[in-house]
Amino acid sequence: MGKQRNIRVDLNLNIRGLKKSATLAINEQSRALEKEGRTVYKLGFGQSPFPVPEPVTEALRQHAHEKDYLAVQGLYDLRATIAQSYKRRQGIDRTAEQVLIGPGSKELLFLLQLVYYGDLVIPTPSWVSYSPQAHIIGRRVNWVRTHQENDWRLTPEELESICQYDPERPRILVLNYPANPTGATYTADRLKRIAEIARRYKVILLSDEIYGELHHTGKHVSLARYYPEGTIVSSGLSKWCGAGGWRLGFFVFPESLTWLQEAMAVVASETFTSTSAPIQYAAVAAFQEHPDIDAYLRDAQRILRHIGKYIHQRLTAMRVYAPKPQGGFYLFPNFSYHQQKLLKRGISNSGDLCRKLLEDTGIALLPSFDFGRPSEELTARLSYVDFDGTAALATAAENYAEKALDQAFLQSCCPRLIAAMDTLEKWLSDG
Repeated sequence: MGKQRNIRVDLNLNIRGLKKSATLAINEQSRALEKEGRTVYKLGFGQSPFPVPEPVTEALRQHAHEKDYLAVQGLYDLRATIAQSYKRRQGIDRTAEQVLIGPGSKELLFLLQLVYYGDLVIPTPSWVSYSPQAHIIGRRVNWVRTHQENDWRLTPEELESICQYDPERPRILVLNYPANPTGATYTADRLKRIAEIARRYKVILLSDEIYGELHHTGKHVSLARYYPEGTIVSSGLSKWCGAGGWRLGFFVFPESLTWLQEAMAVVASETFTSTSAPIQYAAVAAFQEHPDIDAYLRDAQRILRHIGKYIHQRLTAMRVYAPKPQGGFYLFPNFSYHQQKLLKRGISNSGDLCRKLLEDTGIALLPSFDFGRPSEELTARLSYVDFDGTAALATAAENYAEKALDQAFLQSCCPRLIAAMDTLEKWLSDG
């Protein structure tokens, strides 16, 4: 037999050099350490700790037999229900025809960049997949460097500074809020001013509101209220409904961007064809008015508000700065106060920080470099989801229906988060 030939195929230049998504990588690394018998505090992967609401789970049971391909744009009843929910919660009129369903909002974002020839404008820090997707497609990314004194939020002036350079250039601004990775959100006044700049320069806004229903006081405001003609709203089931693995997301378009929606549907027909039929049928229940889902959301919001406040207070006592979280389940701690002590331990950047912290303590954070920040910046993303969400919801409903959550709730339902903060405090003080 002749020698077997090794066949080498060159990767597309847009793919070469990319690595696995940082959020998925940290989850796999944490599992590997656990298999070795290590205690790992999972503060890296941003998966909702809460179960899927029972009315939605029951709907999936009832529709498990659905096996037919659905329309590329999505199940009509689901699109109509999403449009009605959007009107009910945000006061904005949309129709079923203006909703596009996909296997996760992540896939829809990719298709949007693929069909629209324009630059991607991303405030940093930002979610880890925005920029790699643009790189894969070959689009130019304009990073907008935000600042700690603004809680890492985009200012209208920063957006205008980008748009003033070649003002006719087509651009998509991705604005995610409540934000991954900071937990910060925007005031109505700030959203109005950003909308004014976007309208002036004809920027398409992708308002990534995947954490909107997890605003800690239930007062999320959609940017589409102030720039309806140029805003696409992105959301899905993964965060507020605890159904990340179900892979269902959606875009809501204004009528003026129907041409863009139709182009995305064409590409969808040649790629993912349609989203899982049983999941789409079940998702109708997620967006209908239902007292159980309303109670689920209220309790999830107050649990996350209470935990976020606790973690923020602990970090502040350690002289680790982070914006006060206002939604979702993230904090963006800055360890720069401890820079000199960290340098003595061989830590000079966010990658070193997270690697050493995981090795020494089992605390898994994500380095801010993966979120578009400079490597030398000693910031990271902390996801406070390492607790039993099912037990927390039950305890909140049964024992705290008429009173505020307290320290006893944290000790009962969130012991791993308390242990993680104790461990972090000791690690910093030992240095």
